[in-house]
Amino acid sequence: MKSMVNKSKMKKTVPVAMAAVWFVFSSVAVAGTIAGSAHDFRKQSANESGEICQPCHTPHQTKMLPMPLWNNELPTETYSLYTTTAGPVPKKANAGFQPNSSSKMCLSCHDGTIAPETFGDVSEGSICLQGDVPIGTGLDNDHPISFVYDAALSVSYGKLYDPSTKLSGVAGSKGTIKEDMLFQGKMECSSCHDVHNTRAVAGTKLLLKDNAGSGLCLTCHDL
Repeated sequence: MKSMVNKSKMKKTVPVAMAAVWFVFSSVAVAGTIAGSAHDFRKQSANESGEICQPCHTPHQTKMLPMPLWNNELPTETYSLYTTTAGPVPKKANAGFQPNSSSKMCLSCHDGTIAPETFGDVSEGSICLQGDVPIGTGLDNDHPISFVYDAALSVSYGKLYDPSTKLSGVAGSKGTIKEDMLFQGKMECSSCHDVHNTRAVAGTKLLLKDNAGSGLCLTCHDL
């Protein structure tokens, strides 16, 4: 198991953009799209092989986790998630919710409890993230994640599009929100961010859609 890293001991830093991880059903990325992106770790000192995929995936001796060929540990933290008394994720309904495996893959680097270079056989690390990350375990000031977003929710809330019929508007796709942005029917980190940079908007933090004029928000929210 990868040991958790004490933040006070994290001395080196690497810039990593705030992004999220595609789950099992996402399209396979090619090296040409990841190259040069915020998730290109070939020059990271801990990545001795210089491989572009290895910090996240490996073909052999993978972790026993519910995602493809994963090469890192998932955090075991308990997170506080966004709650509200009026909205698609009411306070009581969200009680006990925790991020799913797909979002936990993102959090394994971005919550600041596990050093990003502790992948493969590396058990200890000192690298942490720069800028407005790590985001920590208090996600109560961030968009809700890991909740079911379906037609029933759009009806009960009244201000969301039906994800099974509303087109996502993601570049190069004619799919719906459900097809392009949900994971096992749930809203996750990767509903907005594209870790493989296959369709991310240039100049953004790997966003699937440009949020100019709140365009990304209005994909799902019917105001």
